[in-house]
Amino acid sequence: MRKVNIHEAKTHLSRLVDEAANGEPFIIAKAGRPMVKVLAVDAPTRSASRLGFMAGEIEVPDDFDRMGQREIEDLFGEKS
Repeated sequence: MRKVNIHEAKTHLSRLVDEAANGEPFIIAKAGRPMVKVLAVDAPTRSASRLGFMAGEIEVPDDFDRMGQREIEDLFGEKS
C-alpha cells in the first residue's frame, strides 16, 4: 500500500482521493510513522472478501499435526 507524507497529501489531496475512490487506498504518515489509512467508503474489507473462498475445495487430514513426525524425529535424533 502506498505511503505518503502529510505535505505530499496536502499538495496532491484531490488526486490521492480520486485514486482511493478507484480502489487504490493509501496511508498518510507523519515523520515516517503511519497515522491514517484513506480508502473508498464502499471498499470491501479484505477479510470479508476472502472468508471461505475455498470452502469445500480442500480437506485437512485428521493426522495433519503429526504428518512427517517420524522423519522429523529421525533428523533430530529423537525417538518416540
